[in-house]
Amino acid sequence: MATSSTAERHVRTMQLLKEHGHTAVSRLSKEFGVSEVTIRKDLHTLEKRNLLVRTHGGAVLIDHYMYDLPFDEKSQQHAGEKKRIGRAATDLVENGDTLILSAGSTTAQVARHLRGHKNLTVTTNSLHVAMELLNNFDTDLLLLGGAVHPTTASVVGPFAEKMLREHSLQKLFLGGDGFDVDFGLTTTNVLEAHLNKMMIQAAQETIAVMDASKFGRRGLSLICDLKDVDTVITDSRIPDKTVQRLEEEAIAVVIV
Repeated sequence: MATSSTAERHVRTMQLLKEHGHTAVSRLSKEFGVSEVTIRKDLHTLEKRNLLVRTHGGAVLIDHYMYDLPFDEKSQQHAGEKKRIGRAATDLVENGDTLILSAGSTTAQVARHLRGHKNLTVTTNSLHVAMELLNNFDTDLLLLGGAVHPTTASVVGPFAEKMLREHSLQKLFLGGDGFDVDFGLTTTNVLEAHLNKMMIQAAQETIAVMDASKFGRRGLSLICDLKDVDTVITDSRIPDKTVQRLEEEAIAVVIV
């Protein structure tokens, strides 16, 4: 399968490493229809991001949930599932609702599917979410202020936290990098995790929107325990035993 861009090669390389734990330069060259020199450059770039370790003739995986991937690359991972999750999430939104959307490629899909809802108020720390909502004239948009995290284009830090303390909203749509039923919901960035905790405190209801690849994995920083989550929206690849555990914790599970 030939890919048309560096970003697509990077995403597919990480998918292959996730599936097999290792891969060879020759295999990637054949998979993408590019030279082995190009593949070595790709692996060098990914190694600099601490996503893999190059070996003689290939690479082995470092758990990429410990590190940030750029938003564009995350958006291409499980894109169809994220689109369906985003659409299903908006079925839980009523006209006049006040919402928080955390940063993430799945929450950006939630924002995209909010068109058609009336009289919404949406608070977010995500520049990507804000861009999705700019032309939705039935939505009052509040963008949290502060320092912008360049990899995710999300706003973090004390100014954003101060703004959140002054608001009470109905529903939080929360993304993340991992969801371990024995540990909780996690993300890779410490400042992002702290802001997400405050989002939970500011919302009456927390709805986790995560594709099934995130379950059974842990990021670096804990956002919350299972008890803080009211609903999970995910795709059909989620293991049955995980669904059972979530339901035992009185968490509603929506599978798309």
